[in-house]
Amino acid sequence: MSERTPISDGSNGDGEMERRGDRETSPHLPAAAPNALGPAPCALVGILGGGQLGRMLALAGYPLGMRFRVLDPSPEAPAGHLAELVLGDFDDEAALEQLAAGADVVTYEFENVPARTAALLQRSVPVFPPAGALETCQDRLTEKQFFQSLGIPTPAYAPVETEADLHTAVADLGLPAVLKTRRCGYDGKGQRVLREERDVAGAWEALGGVPLILEGWVPFQREVSILGVRGRAGEVAFYPLVENHHPEGILALTLAPAPSLEPEVQHLAESYARVALERLDYVGVLAIELFLTADGQLIANEMAPRVHNSGHWSIEGAETSQFENHLRAVAGLPLGSTAPRGFSAMVNLLGEHPDAAPLLSLPGAHLHLYGKSAAPGRKLGHLTLRADSEPELHRLLAAAGAALTEGSHHLGRVRGSGFRGSV
Repeated sequence: MSERTPISDGSNGDGEMERRGDRETSPHLPAAAPNALGPAPCALVGILGGGQLGRMLALAGYPLGMRFRVLDPSPEAPAGHLAELVLGDFDDEAALEQLAAGADVVTYEFENVPARTAALLQRSVPVFPPAGALETCQDRLTEKQFFQSLGIPTPAYAPVETEADLHTAVADLGLPAVLKTRRCGYDGKGQRVLREERDVAGAWEALGGVPLILEGWVPFQREVSILGVRGRAGEVAFYPLVENHHPEGILALTLAPAPSLEPEVQHLAESYARVALERLDYVGVLAIELFLTADGQLIANEMAPRVHNSGHWSIEGAETSQFENHLRAVAGLPLGSTAPRGFSAMVNLLGEHPDAAPLLSLPGAHLHLYGKSAAPGRKLGHLTLRADSEPELHRLLAAAGAALTEGSHHLGRVRGSGFRGSV
């Protein structure tokens, strides 16, 4: 048996295999692999997190001959339906050893994995994206400072530690503004919009007690995002900008490519993503969410060091999906084409399972369900619609919207934005 490097200095050093339940595991992490995997059919990919993103990574990797092992604290993790599931917390060293044993590479499917976990793992197995990227993206203040160091514009902002800090920041930035937790906020969680002075006290009561950031309001025309992917050798590719709609703070609809955008806007977004990828020495898919203003400026909102909800359309709507390209990148394989295949829309299915039959009767419709139980606001799946022309996509969106509205689905609340005539 080859020599293995322990995850911590508390290794027993005996190198013997041991059993946990009915699964064979090693007490040590495997030695670091070289900078490219061997033949893809032999690759074992470890994933930190077993949610729907991990599930879709596995679905994209199996045709490439890859195998998957995921670590998640929940026995109901969606990726566990398709891959070997290691139950444990993300700071559980025994579970981390089990995840990494024999793995060629480890990646993650959400950004709230402790950066220390990634740093520990990458001592012994390649971890992509790198721990430094994870750490940068986990703190909204650090993230804003990172963007500004690259010359990428952001909303005005101020760190907030105390209620007095908040009042000072409101006086400096003005209202409206958005108060956010610096860590762990997503899908509209951990933030409050301050429109009037009377909103300040309630926002502090709801969010105070953890480090916060106040961000100035951006009078944007549209919310867009760019997905870039960078390989181990530094090669990069970019997906087209997409337009996103977030009623109640959670993504409901993505249009790909974003309609009626000047090429200069795409080029600007790619330049932002390129410098971020290079500065972070990044490997994998990186998503940057941006505000597009009426005068064509792009203002960075936040980034995600992983595959992203606004890229789900690419499974059917691009030559190579974001999930396959992420795996190609972390495995050291050539990147695939990111060219769109016509026009696509991705609709998140939130809170309740839809009636599948009327949706699947639509031409160009593809339904993805994640194997999750229904709960208010929970992402249960998504619907992708693909068409060869924008008018055809408009008709499909209208038909899907009618079917989902009849089922009291959340998409009825998007009809005033995502289903407007300019879509």
